[in-house]
Amino acid sequence: MIDKLEFFIALAKAEHFGRAAAALGITQPTLSAAIKQLEEQLGVMLVKRGSRFQGLTPEGEQVLVWARRITGDARTMKEEMRAARHGLSGHIRIAAIPTALAMVPRLTTPFREKHPGVTFSVLSRTSIEVLSLLGNFDIDAGITYLDNEPLGRVTSVPLYSERYQLITAAGNEHSELATVTWAQVSRLPLCLLTPDMQNRRIIDQHLAEAGVVVRPTLESNSMIVLFSHIRTGKWSSIMPLNLAETFGFSEPIRAIPIVEPDASHAVGLIASPQEPHTPLVAALLEEALVLADGFRQGG
Repeated sequence: MIDKLEFFIALAKAEHFGRAAAALGITQPTLSAAIKQLEEQLGVMLVKRGSRFQGLTPEGEQVLVWARRITGDARTMKEEMRAARHGLSGHIRIAAIPTALAMVPRLTTPFREKHPGVTFSVLSRTSIEVLSLLGNFDIDAGITYLDNEPLGRVTSVPLYSERYQLITAAGNEHSELATVTWAQVSRLPLCLLTPDMQNRRIIDQHLAEAGVVVRPTLESNSMIVLFSHIRTGKWSSIMPLNLAETFGFSEPIRAIPIVEPDASHAVGLIASPQEPHTPLVAALLEEALVLADGFRQGG
């Protein structure tokens, strides 16, 4: 039944028999037959049928929750047996918010030194997308904010606190100050992340608390685009301190702490609350604890 449940999950994700079959590498009639057999085994209709896919029935929505749980447990069992025979190996899928991407090598590099049979894929996603991908088992772990917007039920490891800096060129307004306020920053030509990013929502929140509203002159969902504009000397931005340090800003670029308030938000690794975790996810959570300790010690 496991394979049929996996077919059903793929159909629910694709919302189209043809696309789901293509993703699975099978024919559409094979997929349709498997879904029909699953319905017969469970004694309920799972899919609203018509000339095209019309969604899941209420029973189908319930079965989808169980299907993800059962296939996840089966995957965990297989990985545990493989790890027992051959050591830890496999592929880990991680999605991270853009401001945390530069930190990811501090997690993946020591992990792979310990487990050379492991490979990674790392995606840049919004915090909402990270949660959605994790909930749908499309990723194994996420890196996102822990204390600003609801996470639901997840296993989490706090890694570091994100603090905010004005990133601007030497010679620009406020560039020689030791600190700046959120109100002062609001008067500069700013390039910021797009509003669908939680980092942007956090920045807007602190600006609003300072009694100002900002209309940035440029928005992008790419940190590279923002950095490129800052380097022209004509734009400023608001970025976390750890991110600015990672990219090694030096003269003529200044990173100035923003105060009133001196805000910080926790960023960490999240994984499904499902126990037991797969050996790969369990080992990744252990590595995250090591990294978090390094951050606490100022490493």
